[in-house]
Amino acid sequence: MNPFQSKRGMIKGVVAACIFSAVSSIASVSYAQADNYPSRPITVVVPFATGGQNDRMSRAMAPFLQKYLGQPIQIVNKGGAGAQLGHTYFLQQPDDGYTILQTSVNYIPLNIGLTKAPFKLEDFDVINLPSNDYTILATASDSKFKSFEEVMNMLKKDPKSVSIGVQPASADLMNLTLLLNSFNIDIKNVRVVTFTGGGPARNAVLGGTVDVGLVGAEGFLPVKERIRGLALFDKVRSPDFPNVPSIDELGKKYKFVADYVPGSQRGWVLHSTMKTKNPKQYAALVKAITQASKDPEYIKIAKAQSLPVEWYGPQQSQKNYLNASSVLLINLDTIRAK
Repeated sequence: MNPFQSKRGMIKGVVAACIFSAVSSIASVSYAQADNYPSRPITVVVPFATGGQNDRMSRAMAPFLQKYLGQPIQIVNKGGAGAQLGHTYFLQQPDDGYTILQTSVNYIPLNIGLTKAPFKLEDFDVINLPSNDYTILATASDSKFKSFEEVMNMLKKDPKSVSIGVQPASADLMNLTLLLNSFNIDIKNVRVVTFTGGGPARNAVLGGTVDVGLVGAEGFLPVKERIRGLALFDKVRSPDFPNVPSIDELGKKYKFVADYVPGSQRGWVLHSTMKTKNPKQYAALVKAITQASKDPEYIKIAKAQSLPVEWYGPQQSQKNYLNASSVLLINLDTIRAK
C-alpha cells in the first residue's frame, strides 16, 4: 500500500470525525438551549418613543411576562422613520426567543409601501392584537377650535394657518392626506409637524404645541377630559368618545367623500421563522404571552390605565393584520394616483 495514500486516508478519517463531533456538539448545545429556555433576560422592542400607547402596553405587561417566563424583561425603544428603524432592528435580532416586538402592525405595510423597507409582511408573526384603534382628530380642550368645520374652513382659506401634529408613515398621516384630498387641499401646503411616537404627538396637542393632531384615540383615554375630539375616523361614534362625530357622519353632513384607513392595531409580534427554526421557544413565548394577557391581576392593572385587554389569539390576530395591511396598501396606491 502506498504510505502517502494511507496517510491521506487517515487524515480524511480524522477530519470527518472532527466535523461529525462538531456538528453533534452544536446540535447538543441547541437542544440544551431549547430545554433550558429561557436562560437569560428577554428584550421587548418598541419601535416608538417612550410614553406612547405601545410603550405603555409593553411596560404594563412586562412584569407578567417575567412572571411566566422566569427571566427579567427589558424594554428597548427604537423609534424613528415611522417605526421602520425599530422593525428593522427587531428582524436583525436572532429568532431564538429572546426578542419580542410590541408594535402598531399597521406601520409595517406603510414601511414597505412608503419607504421601501426591505422586509415583507410575512416576516412578522402576530400573536395578539388587543388594541384595534382608530384615528382621532383632536385639539386641546381650551383650543380656539370648537369644531371640525372650523378647522377645515381655516385650512381651505389658508392651508398654513393650522399646524397639524402627526406621526410620519402612519395610518394617521394617510387619513390626514385622504381628508385633505376630499377638500382639494394639497398636504404639501399644510403645516404638518411630525413626531417620533403617539406619546409626543398627544403631548403636543395637550400642550398647544400644535393646533390639532391626528393620532390613535386609545392613547387619549387617560386624559380625554383635556382634549376636544373633532372627528373620529370610523363608521360610527365610539362609546369612549360619544360626543365626537364619526368621519362618515361628517361626510354626510358636509358633503364630502369620507375615505379613511383603519387605525393602529397594536400588540405582540414574533419572528415568523421561529415556528420552524425554534419551535420550542416559539411555543414557550406564545404560552407566556397568552398567560400574561389573561392574568386577572394584569387585566385589572391594564384596565386601570385604560389599556386594551382583549385576547384574539395568533390565528385571528395574524388574519386581522394581513387584512388591514391590504387595505392600507390599496389606499396608498389611491393616494399616489391622486
